Amino acid sequence: MTEFDLSTAQTELQGKNPRTILKAALAHFDNIAISFSGAEDVVLIDMALQIRKDIQVFSLDTGRLHPETYRFIEKVRKHYGIAIDILSPDREQLDAFVKEKGLFSFYEDNHQQCCGIRKVEPLKRKLATLDAWITGQRKDQSLDTRGDIPEAQLDAGFSGTGKQLIKFNPLLNWSSAQVWDYIEAYQVPFNELHQHGYISIGCEPCTRPVLPNQHERAGRWWWEDAAKKECGLHGGNVKSA
Repeated sequence: MTEFDLSTAQTELQGKNPRTILKAALAHFDNIAISFSGAEDVVLIDMALQIRKDIQVFSLDTGRLHPETYRFIEKVRKHYGIAIDILSPDREQLDAFVKEKGLFSFYEDNHQQCCGIRKVEPLKRKLATLDAWITGQRKDQSLDTRGDIPEAQLDAGFSGTGKQLIKFNPLLNWSSAQVWDYIEAYQVPFNELHQHGYISIGCEPCTRPVLPNQHERAGRWWWEDAAKKECGLHGGNVKSA
């Protein structure tokens, strides 16, 4: 890891293309990983492997993913010949939660508690072992929660005592169309659910296809306020009322 100055990096990387941001991230940090779940993340994996072959990749298995998503994860592993660290929820926490509230409580009291157990806690365990991580966040995924984030940022939500965690968002300024242009041009694997009207894909009970001209996040947690549609992985994006 080379010496890293966040303020300087934010200035130098502002508005830059994904490869430039990735190169900077991988140059500064050895102990860094890509968070993988969707189309954007595989684009990042494809780009990162051209820069460094030993990049770490991890994925969250909530236990509620679509069968197609599990097949997608395996397709990516085989296509690139990489190891993917599959993270699972803490069994005791999950068992207690399901016993108390059942399998679909999020339709009644919102998704934060379920996502906290199935996603945030496993992610927190993983990020505690890293110095930095790379995400597929894009501004146009949600102007309410992602419109103001920078290309490189301090991840205050997951930084520990005496240790700063840096988060890089190389695709921040790309559109969905640019992501899919790259996927087509470089024959990048993608989730087959995208061929059935799904755009933003999460857990099966919380994801549905979107209608023509609907925003991609309309298919996620559709029963909740659009300004609160973050699962906790990027909870710092949600603005206080």
